[in-house]
Amino acid sequence: MYISLFAYAKGMLLADNGYRYREGAPLSEYFYNTGKALGSIHKLSKAYAPVHRRPDYFDKYNMEYLNRLIPDEYGELKTAVAKRLESFRALPQDNGCYGLIHFDFSDGNYHIDMETGAITVFDFDNCMNCWYMFDLANLWIHNEGWTRQETDPGKRFALMRQCFDLQLQGYKSETDLAEDMLEKLPLFIDMVLIENIVDELECCAREGEELDWEDIEDAAGCLIQRIPYAGIGQEK
Repeated sequence: MYISLFAYAKGMLLADNGYRYREGAPLSEYFYNTGKALGSIHKLSKAYAPVHRRPDYFDKYNMEYLNRLIPDEYGELKTAVAKRLESFRALPQDNGCYGLIHFDFSDGNYHIDMETGAITVFDFDNCMNCWYMFDLANLWIHNEGWTRQETDPGKRFALMRQCFDLQLQGYKSETDLAEDMLEKLPLFIDMVLIENIVDELECCAREGEELDWEDIEDAAGCLIQRIPYAGIGQEK
């Protein structure tokens, strides 16, 4: 018999506060603190020597499994995913860029202390050995929610970049980040898109439901047509 006891994470979900940050504090503090919290996790990971090792990225994300998961009628998607996996396999996996990551770092998985702005992260169920850049790319994608009201693509990209730059400042206050890995951000964004698609397909399989293409259309379209997601690569 195993019994687990958890302390309640101080604070609250941002969604439960109507996506309003703490009163009297600039929103820039929030972005900085999210990056700092993620950097703290990765800093610990780089020094972590596990007794029981968590899965590695390719244990799950390989075409033997994905060919079974992705319906045959989505051949273009299978091809696009296979090409990305080839690119991922060519990436370095040294201790400075690859280790145990959260793999689901988003505002649904941490509480914010509305008195101090401190962030407490939870829900490590999905953690695996992967590139640290995956968690950062996930941050980039979730910044889209803060900028979706801006209809001008150039201004929207500038806002996303501003949010991400603040997160990078917080992240780098805790741990190093190699510039050559940061330059590969668009590739890691594709990695996050693949994870989102796989998660949707697995949910359908568990529930015995058929996939609704609209649920993955945007992510799949970006992969198939090589369309940069949420402004990456735009010159404006």
